[in-house]
Amino acid sequence: MTDKYTEKEIILKLQEPDQQREAFEWIVNTYKEQLYYQIRRMVLSHEDADDLLQNTFIKAWNNLEYFRGEAKLSTWLYRIALNECLNFLNKQRAQKHLSIEESEANLLNQLESDPYFDGDQTQLLFEKAIQTLPEKQRIIFHLKYFQDMKYNEISEIMGTSIGALKASYHHAVKKIEEFFKQND
Repeated sequence: MTDKYTEKEIILKLQEPDQQREAFEWIVNTYKEQLYYQIRRMVLSHEDADDLLQNTFIKAWNNLEYFRGEAKLSTWLYRIALNECLNFLNKQRAQKHLSIEESEANLLNQLESDPYFDGDQTQLLFEKAIQTLPEKQRIIFHLKYFQDMKYNEISEIMGTSIGALKASYHHAVKKIEEFFKQND
C-alpha cells in the first residue's frame, strides 16, 4: 500500500477479510514511529517502549472488529497505547511497591542512565521537568507539545473536556517554567 490511501479507504479495507492484513500493515508502517515516541516519553526506556508498541499493535489487531471508525485511527491507536503505558507503569509501581513519587524518581534515574538518550543537559532538564508533572498533566503535555494534537483529539483519547485539557496544559507549562527557574 502507498501513502495515497485516505483513512476512510483504509477503514474500508480493514473490514474486508482479504485486505485486512495489508491495511493493518499500512497502519503499522504509518503510525509506528509517532506511537513509539509517545510511548517512549511516558516510560523512558527504549526496551519498554518497543515492547509496549508491539503490545499496542497486537491489541489493535485483536480488536479490529470493535473499531467502528467513529474516531480517527490515530486517536484509537493513541488511546490503546496510553492504556498500555498506564497499565505498565501501574504494574511497575505495584511490583516494586513504589509510591507515585518514588516511581517518578525511578523514571528519572532510568532517563539519566539510558544509553539511548542523546540529548544535552537542557534536554535532560526538560525531561526531568516533564517527569515532575502529575501523570495526567504529563500525558496531556506530551500529546499537545510533542504530538501537536488538537484539544478535541486529546479529549477523545483522554475522555476529558476541552476546557479541562486547556487548564491542565496551561498548568503543566507553568510548572515546567517554574522547574527551569529553580534549576537554572
